[in-house]
Amino acid sequence: MASSTTRFWLISDIFGDQRNVDILAAFLRSVLDIPDDEYDQLTIVDPYLKKGYEDDKYAILDVKLHTVSGSIVHIELRVLADMEARTIYSQSKLVTEQMASGNKWSSIKRTITIIITDDIFVPEGDKYHHQFRYRTKDGLEFSDLTEINTLDLKKLPPDDDSTDLWYWMKFIKSDNEEDMDMLATRSPQMKKAVGVLKELSADEATRLRYEAREKARRDLESQIEKAKRDLEAQIEESDKKWKSVVAVKEAEIADKDAEIADKDAEIADKDAEIADKDAEIASLKAQIAGK
Repeated sequence: MASSTTRFWLISDIFGDQRNVDILAAFLRSVLDIPDDEYDQLTIVDPYLKKGYEDDKYAILDVKLHTVSGSIVHIELRVLADMEARTIYSQSKLVTEQMASGNKWSSIKRTITIIITDDIFVPEGDKYHHQFRYRTKDGLEFSDLTEINTLDLKKLPPDDDSTDLWYWMKFIKSDNEEDMDMLATRSPQMKKAVGVLKELSADEATRLRYEAREKARRDLESQIEKAKRDLEAQIEESDKKWKSVVAVKEAEIADKDAEIADKDAEIADKDAEIADKDAEIASLKAQIAGK
């Protein structure tokens, strides 16, 4: 079986293949609360959505599909979860892209995003599945037109919680052979998913291709991190030089201030001498006038 991120590439090929749409439908049923007949005809319209962010190197699965009614479901499998702004941006594009010239507001279809992450998307609490919609604090819903679901693999409890979602999360997360054998008995769709996963994992060319993808992703990540470190070092060095220049200038100003203070003291002394002389002259004039 494959392991680590290479495994996620395998999962992405399973979920992103129209031939496995029954597997995808079973997974979606475990996550979403939409009518069951919505899954009667799922159409994968873009198995590899166009990338619009530098940090999309962390997205392994990025697939968009339509349900029977035309609702749009966007699924991402991500290595990192710190992408709230990007998630909202992508969700918003799913809405705005529907508004071709002349379209009515009523033509906008429901958009649902599912983020699966090998990180922690929602730090609060122990729940591994969160559903976000437009609601008031007391739960009154404004609209179900947009919805974001987050699935945190790291929060998945070791023991099943009697939900289908737990088993699908286990399928995505685990690389244990015994777990796969157990999952294969869960349902026909899960059995097929396990079979396809094992087949892909056993294919040497497929494995090498995924490993090459992962190496390229890690190399890019390493290059970006090195560039960040180099930039931080340059900023730190520049900051040190600037502080050194400022310190020298401040020392020069302090010296000038000291010189000015000394000059002021000399002037004060001279003023005092002049005052004494003026007093002597006044005294002499008074003596002469008295004679």
